[in-house]
This record gives sequence, C-alpha cells and structure tokens, in this order.
Amino acid sequence: MAPAPDSLALRKVALRDQLVTGRRRRPLAELHGAATAIAEHLLDTPEVRRAATVALYVSVGTEPGTGPLLDRLLDLGRRIVVPVVLPDLDLDWAVYDGPAGLARARKGLLEPTGPRLGVEAVATADVVLTPGLAVDRTGMRLGQGGGCYDRALGRVPVGTFTCTLLFDGELVDEVPSGPLDRPVTAVATPSGVTRLRRGRA
Repeated sequence: MAPAPDSLALRKVALRDQLVTGRRRRPLAELHGAATAIAEHLLDTPEVRRAATVALYVSVGTEPGTGPLLDRLLDLGRRIVVPVVLPDLDLDWAVYDGPAGLARARKGLLEPTGPRLGVEAVATADVVLTPGLAVDRTGMRLGQGGGCYDRALGRVPVGTFTCTLLFDGELVDEVPSGPLDRPVTAVATPSGVTRLRRGRA
C-alpha cells in the first residue's frame, strides 16, 4: 500500500534535511576532487562517449560539481543542454556554450542566457544527467522538493541513460517515493558509476 501523502512528504523532508546537512560539512577540497572523479567515470561510460547531445545541470553550492564534466564535453564537441527553471518549476532548456554564457538566476542558480529550446528539448538528449540528494537501488531519486526533474524525466524516452550525480554514501537502500516520482537508471559518484535495477521488488 502506498504511504499517505502527508507521511510521504514528512519522510522526504527528514531525509532531505539529513542529506543537506551532510553536504554542508564536506570540505571544499573534497568537492573539487569529487567533481573531477565523477567526470572521469562518466566519460568512461559507453553512453556518454557516444552521445551527441547531453542534458546536464550547472552545479552550485554543495552539489556534486559539474564544471570539469562540462569543460570536457565542450572540448569533445558535444552539444550540451542545460536547464532553465520556469515559474511553475518545470524545466526549459538552452544550449550551454561555456561559463561566459551563464547568468545568476533565482535561488542562486546559474542559467544560460541563450535562446530557449522548450520543455521537450530534454527528450532529444542521448544522456540525461541530473542533480539529486540521494538515489536508492531501484533508481528512485530524491531531489530538492520542487519536482522539476521528475517532470523532465517523464519526457525522456524509455531506454535513455539517465544518471544522477551524487557523493559517496548517497546511494541508499530506500528513498521515499510516490506515483509522481521518476526513477533513473544509474548514479555517478566519486567511486564510479553504478547501474540500477528498475522498479520496487
């Protein structure tokens, strides 16, 4: 039986608070090393190596860093689309062409200033790399609570490599989830890429 909505929301809030607190305690040097390691692991996957278009976020604060990965993908000539948060918390997308094309947006985010591609643009990506606070071994993902990426992942064709970037220790046994939550197929941490089974047992 699915948990009651209030119970589900409370469980998500409790886990989210715990994970955010843990991230704030990580030293700055660890964040940089983690970003480099995650980039190397992802670039070693066949999906990322052969991708023409990659959907990827621009990290801020204590998120697993995406700077090294963005730089390498640009050097390799990949087309990168990054999210733009809309007022209703859905995600539009725009092409990333380097840090100079970014501007500060609400909630401290960095977003591209170029033309918008529309919310369906994520469906054109060969690989979708998402932020998150935790993922469980069935692929269920815990985000920041706005539902942005659950909506975006709902537009991604079945079979697309969808991967959440995490720190070690954030791949957990269970993430509280409801019918609107969308799973991913893998996680990338500084220790490597883990492919996940889909669906609850």
